[in-house]
Amino acid sequence: MIAVIQRVSEASVTINGKVKSAIGAGFLVLLGIHQDDGDEDTDWLGKKIAGMRIMGDSEGKMNLALKDINGDILLISQFTLHASTKKGNRPSFIEAARPEKAIPLYETFIKILETELGKKIHTGVFGADMKIKLINDGPVTIVIDSKKKV
Repeated sequence: MIAVIQRVSEASVTINGKVKSAIGAGFLVLLGIHQDDGDEDTDWLGKKIAGMRIMGDSEGKMNLALKDINGDILLISQFTLHASTKKGNRPSFIEAARPEKAIPLYETFIKILETELGKKIHTGVFGADMKIKLINDGPVTIVIDSKKKV
């Protein structure tokens, strides 16, 4: 799994002209699920993201986790994070998990985040054409790959 975490002061997702979800301070997480991903990846990555200490403290240093500020997560499925650009100019997405595998892992990932943070996770709609708006705070953007834990 690959996650792109953006620290935001606000973010929203719109589908068919209607806002589906919106958050204030927290993380916008773009999640790409690979065909080889499984429960170990969801568990490790969910706990890692929930514990990330990248929110500013009273001195503006990245010292606080989402729980410390009662921050939110907007989680968006993003199969294009597994694009292969080795050949030609048109990306291949064959390494991204097919929906029948990805959707259950995505739903499990949501539950892990909700358990870790003790609150509802805001989402888009898996596979939908989504429009994302965000104000990146910092800017702070971090990429985490569950296959590169070390």
